[in-house]
Amino acid sequence: MELTLHISEKAHAFYREEMGLTKGEELTFFVRVGGVGSGGFSVGLTRGKPVKASTAIEVEGVSYYVMEDDYWYLHGMTIDYDEDRSEVTFTHESFSDTFNPNEER
Repeated sequence: MELTLHISEKAHAFYREEMGLTKGEELTFFVRVGGVGSGGFSVGLTRGKPVKASTAIEVEGVSYYVMEDDYWYLHGMTIDYDEDRSEVTFTHESFSDTFNPNEER
């Protein structure tokens, strides 16, 4: 299954600096679901390659994985870094709101 996931140079540089990444590192993006009262979805990131079936993209020697269970949310996503707000941003080609992805664009 081919994954369409764009990680901008700024976002990759942020992860590289914050996490001390070097070539050959493996990271996994996953879907986080909010708890009681917060509801909604967000993106989590952890070190390592998942044990479940997954797909990866590589940026400057770092592999970013997405498990098949999370493909529905992350496929088509753009991950960027907003320098003015000092935060990683997530936009999606199909969802108008990544927090509540039920509404399509």
